[in-house]
Amino acid sequence: MKKIIKYVIADILRNKIILVYTFFLLAASLSVFSLEDNSSKGLLSLLNIVLIIVPLVSIIFSTIYVYNSAEFIELLVSQPLKRKAIWLSLFTGLSASLCIAFLIGVGIPVIIYQPNMIGFTMLGVGMVLSIIFVALAMLANVKTRDKAKGIGAAIMLWLYFSLLFDGFVLFLLFQFADYPMEKPMIALSTLNPIDLSRILILLQLDVSAMMGYTGAVFKDFFGTYTGIIFSIAILLLWIILPVWYATRKFNSKDL
Repeated sequence: MKKIIKYVIADILRNKIILVYTFFLLAASLSVFSLEDNSSKGLLSLLNIVLIIVPLVSIIFSTIYVYNSAEFIELLVSQPLKRKAIWLSLFTGLSASLCIAFLIGVGIPVIIYQPNMIGFTMLGVGMVLSIIFVALAMLANVKTRDKAKGIGAAIMLWLYFSLLFDGFVLFLLFQFADYPMEKPMIALSTLNPIDLSRILILLQLDVSAMMGYTGAVFKDFFGTYTGIIFSIAILLLWIILPVWYATRKFNSKDL
C-alpha cells in the first residue's frame, strides 16, 4: 500500500498541471498580500481563490487522473492485493499530492504574511476542501465507466457546490421570508462543504457583522467550541462518506 501511495504522489507531483496549479496559487497569494495594505484584507481576498480554484482543480484533475490510470488500476487488481487497499492508496496519493501543492502555493505566503490562527485555519480549510473534492471525484469515477460522463458529473458537482447551491438557498430565503430562517440556515450550511468552510473563515475575520442577524446566529453557533467541533465533524463526514461508498462500489465493480 505504501509503495502505491509513493508512486502516485511522485507521478502527480511531476505532472505539469499540478506544477502550474502550484505556481498559480503561489503567484496569486503573493500578489494578493502584496497589493493589500492590511494582511487580513489580503486573506479575505485569498479566500475567494481558495473556495473556487482549489475545489475545481481537485475534482477535475482527480477525475481525469483516475480515468487515465485505468490500465494501471487493472494491473494492480490482477495482483494479490485487496481492492480496498488499491482504491484507498489511490485516494491517499491524490489527496496528499494536492495538499502538498496547496501548502506550497498558499501555505508559504500565509506563513510569511499571516502566521496566526486565522491563517492556519485557512490552510486547514484548503486542505480539507482538496481532500473532499478528491473523494467526490473518485465517487463520480466509480459510478460511470464513461470518461466524458464522469468528467461532466465532476464539473456539475463543482458547479452545484460553488454556484447553484447558493442560488437554491436564496430562493428558499425569498420564499420563506416571513418565517425565521436563521436556524434552518445552519442546517442547510452543512449540506455544502464550501459554504461551511466560508462561514468558518468569515467568522474568524469578524465579517459576520456585515451578515446581519443571520451572521449573529452563525457566530453564536459556529463561533463556539461546540460549533467548531461540529463543523470539523461535518467536514470529515464529507470525506468519509464518499470514500466509503466509492470503495464499496469499487470492490464489486466489474473492470
